[in-house]
Amino acid sequence: MRKILIIGAGQSGLQLALTLRDHDYDVTLMSARTPDEIRDGYVTSTQCMFAMSMAIERRHGLDLWQDVAPQITHQGLSVGDGEGNRVLDWRGLWEEGPAQSVDQRVKMAAWLELLEERGGKVITHGVTTADLNSLASMYDLTIVAAGKGELVQLFDRDPSRSPFTQKQRSLAVCYVDGLVSRPEYPGSVNVWLNVLPGLGEMIHMPGYTHTGPCDILYLSAIPGGPLDIAVDRPSPEEQLRRQKEVFRQFAPWEYERFKDAELTDRRGVLSGGYPPVVRHPVGELPSGTFVLGMADVVVANDPVTGQGANNAAKCAQSYLDSILAHGDRPFDREWMQGTFERYWNYAQHVTRLTNTMLLPPTESIMRILQTAQTNEAVANRFAHGFNDPASMQDWFFEPEKTDAYLASFS
Repeated sequence: MRKILIIGAGQSGLQLALTLRDHDYDVTLMSARTPDEIRDGYVTSTQCMFAMSMAIERRHGLDLWQDVAPQITHQGLSVGDGEGNRVLDWRGLWEEGPAQSVDQRVKMAAWLELLEERGGKVITHGVTTADLNSLASMYDLTIVAAGKGELVQLFDRDPSRSPFTQKQRSLAVCYVDGLVSRPEYPGSVNVWLNVLPGLGEMIHMPGYTHTGPCDILYLSAIPGGPLDIAVDRPSPEEQLRRQKEVFRQFAPWEYERFKDAELTDRRGVLSGGYPPVVRHPVGELPSGTFVLGMADVVVANDPVTGQGANNAAKCAQSYLDSILAHGDRPFDREWMQGTFERYWNYAQHVTRLTNTMLLPPTESIMRILQTAQTNEAVANRFAHGFNDPASMQDWFFEPEKTDAYLASFS
């Protein structure tokens, strides 16, 4: 039985560990925290999982919250003028099926316990490079799935795939109760992206946390601008107050829905930011042993398009397929590079979409958004692009392709 070591208990590491156990691999996963410590910690993401990613979880019996988490059916978009007015406002249907957002405090704690139930070994211990240098030789394959901390330094930045060297957004997230339905769509369940050119984005999504269904308010601010409200790490209550205030000023149509909202809990907040980066996937330890990076260790996009957890799920599935197909052959450097490149065939489209959305909208993209205001098919196709970013290549990025697509409706 082949022995695999996975460092990191997030979406990608745990999903890969659980699915490898389905095929009787000897799996050891190292987590910096116990399930209870994860449950009692701060939120770590907004994690909107779209239909393709949900299908992967469902196939492996990991969609444990289908009956309790809100089923998000539409992707909405508004464009503001920076003075509190909307110039565009519409929504597209996710025709492939609904999305969900389950607090990773809930999800990862449950999956960690499930891994032990399924026969995986779980070791609760932070891992340094020195630790890994001693451990890796004991396993047939070592995978680093911890996107933060010292181990990331094993993987060098790939400048050919990383156009940014500084963070492009500062984020501030609050999990809240007390929102009211969007008045034009009463009772509907939508993710809504409010784009404020020159300022950033304001995003709302329904979610599920340990207190039950909730809503997630997410500010994505151009650093140093008026939406960048959490640089000084305010108290949770003060962060929510500031988020309400900038929503009131720049997106009053959203503010009216959550002006009376309250935090689900005092650890239901998150703030920070990082430069988007693609790293080389193979790290070499001092001993000469090679290790493979996965998910946001090697492809860390800005969260603005909600792709992080989806990338992680698809990376875990791609790596699983590559491991199973490799049989009993050695997991050498060449195999590791090839395994990443197969994943990159998909992830490159996510990176392109996300990096594009971080820049001011081009004239052709604005024409798409304007057309979607009155054309349901265009609105739905835009929404589909968040579920499957590869589908954007034929019509979204180049003006000539956009012209041809929009002309088909003339």
